Amino acid sequence: MKNPFSRRAVALGLLALLPLVALAHGISEEDRQRMLEGGYLQYIGLGVSHMLTGYDHLLFLLGVVFFLTTFKDVARFVTAFTIGHCITLIFATYFKITWNFYLVDAIIAISVIYKGFDNNGGFQKHFDMKSPNLLMAVFGFGLLHGFGLSTRLQQLPLGDDPVAMLWRILSFNVGVEVGQIAALVVMVALLAAWRHRPSFQRFSYAANLALIYAGVYLLFTQLHGYQHDAHPDSFRFPAAEHQHAHEDMAIEDTTDDSRNTLK
Repeated sequence: MKNPFSRRAVALGLLALLPLVALAHGISEEDRQRMLEGGYLQYIGLGVSHMLTGYDHLLFLLGVVFFLTTFKDVARFVTAFTIGHCITLIFATYFKITWNFYLVDAIIAISVIYKGFDNNGGFQKHFDMKSPNLLMAVFGFGLLHGFGLSTRLQQLPLGDDPVAMLWRILSFNVGVEVGQIAALVVMVALLAAWRHRPSFQRFSYAANLALIYAGVYLLFTQLHGYQHDAHPDSFRFPAAEHQHAHEDMAIEDTTDDSRNTLK
């Protein structure tokens, strides 16, 4: 039986996390300048921090490992996701294949919704069908997540030397993997401890419902950013993008009445 307060608790929890989500997943002007002045270690460090603040990636991974109980299964699915995002991160960046990062991140948000929906048996309940092949779905979404990482990385100075550029891309990718491993260790440990408690059965549905709600929030946040931001290639923090967009809109509505009279 579902907890009658689960939806309310999920909504309140998401509201508490909104400030964190707003600060996530951006590359600032400071990061860009640091890349210009630093070396490959800077790209590794940026990859680590980008993954650890990339809440869309982390939420999807949480959904992937939520019901996995063995190390073998965790390794298998995480490897599929890792291979997928490495392919698009490296090749899309090296060959400069890109798209608007707001739209890419909006589609990534749908992957979070998908995983929460699948974990709660949505395909069986609403479509009377088995879930699509999970391993292939994780690999496919890995390709998508890697493309999202690539759109951000391509905003940084990678240089014109093909060899040096490849090393910078690989360094960033190494950082992403280090950050992913660190996040997964915490996730899997917490889930393993929680799984043996009675509350896991009571609240697992609500937890995956929270994934769906979080994905919906991220989706509309990215679409809102795409609609209002006139400078999608700039290096502002996402938290400031909303403010700057509305400041630009306010300027358009501003009039100077002092010029309407003659003195």
